[in-house]
Amino acid sequence: MDGLMEFEPRISVALVTRNRPESLLRTLRSLAPQDVQPWEVVVSDDSDEGPASEVQRIAEGFGFRYLRGPRRGLYANRNHVALACAGTHIRMMDDDHEFPPGHFRLCVEAVRKDPAAVWFISEMPNQKDGGYVCPGQLHPRGFASFPAEPDNCWSIADGASLYPSGIFQRGIRYAEYYKFGAAYLEFGSRLYWLGYRMRFLASTGVIHHYDPQERSFMNEEMNRSSRLFAAMCHSFLYQPTVRNQALCCLQIAREVAVGNGYRCWRSALSAYRDHKRTLAAQFPAEAERETSLQTSR
Repeated sequence: MDGLMEFEPRISVALVTRNRPESLLRTLRSLAPQDVQPWEVVVSDDSDEGPASEVQRIAEGFGFRYLRGPRRGLYANRNHVALACAGTHIRMMDDDHEFPPGHFRLCVEAVRKDPAAVWFISEMPNQKDGGYVCPGQLHPRGFASFPAEPDNCWSIADGASLYPSGIFQRGIRYAEYYKFGAAYLEFGSRLYWLGYRMRFLASTGVIHHYDPQERSFMNEEMNRSSRLFAAMCHSFLYQPTVRNQALCCLQIAREVAVGNGYRCWRSALSAYRDHKRTLAAQFPAEAERETSLQTSR
């Protein structure tokens, strides 16, 4: 074809884990029979000292690269492992997933089709092959809502998204203000704001063995605060419409009225202000664009 070669993706799996060696083993066993394998698998382990040796044994037993995580929370670990990957694309993965047949073949096909896009993948509790549901996008009130246009949205799947590695090489990171919670929803909205195409890979998904009693961190105040942080970023930075801001302020008022709500909001506000300053320094053109839009309204 006139000297042009078909682009061949090199998909790095960036797998984060913490204190769940049995669950990790199930995930890696599910990965092994895929007809197309990832280009590399990097396991970043935030485990306590006790289970860490078992996690390392499991990861290296499959021939995968093992890293000790930064132990500052889920999103710091995601950033840590993404920066350790060497592929053209990074497939985020969690330690409680299983995969239907052909999953990575379909991931490779999607990247060939649109290598510049961020592809997000259905991860539903105990989901079986087929009937994949599009992940949600950030609502101005801080929760995930179903997008009207799955190929033109800001949805994200926290543990099952496929990123061009250039995103992380550009200095874009998951927000690390919270060890756990809704910060991943903010990341999707931010990537959309920065001009990335966000697309739903509807032909495959993951089986998510979700157990709320086995989450890495269980802190309701952190969950609430991280949602308010995401909502403020979306409504006042990325898509600062009057409607979004009104809905966000309504949610803040509701949260403040509930126990510990004021403390949740103060934490979210502090994170939001710091994040806004960081974005203004890192992406001055985009920040100036949104400031101009707000002024003109």
